Amino acid sequence: MSDPPPTVGELFKAKAVTDDDVTALIDAVLDGRMAERFELAEGYVLDVAAAVKGNAFATAILRDKSSTSGARRTAVRTAILLARVQKA
Repeated sequence: MSDPPPTVGELFKAKAVTDDDVTALIDAVLDGRMAERFELAEGYVLDVAAAVKGNAFATAILRDKSSTSGARRTAVRTAILLARVQKA
């Protein structure tokens, strides 16, 4: 049985994904520019829309019109860091 692909958070810890990369993904989500796949480190891609929609907490925060921008950023960041990447 093969190992599952790494999460964005695991790639971040390994320094294969930078804070700027994660911030760019967060900005894309919050600006409504969620392309299906974003290229990340060394042959990995992330379906950022699926990552955010698949995270119940992030979805709830983004739907709540009264949530602060900080809460929105944190929820999206968490969803992204927990998401598993795919091989390009």
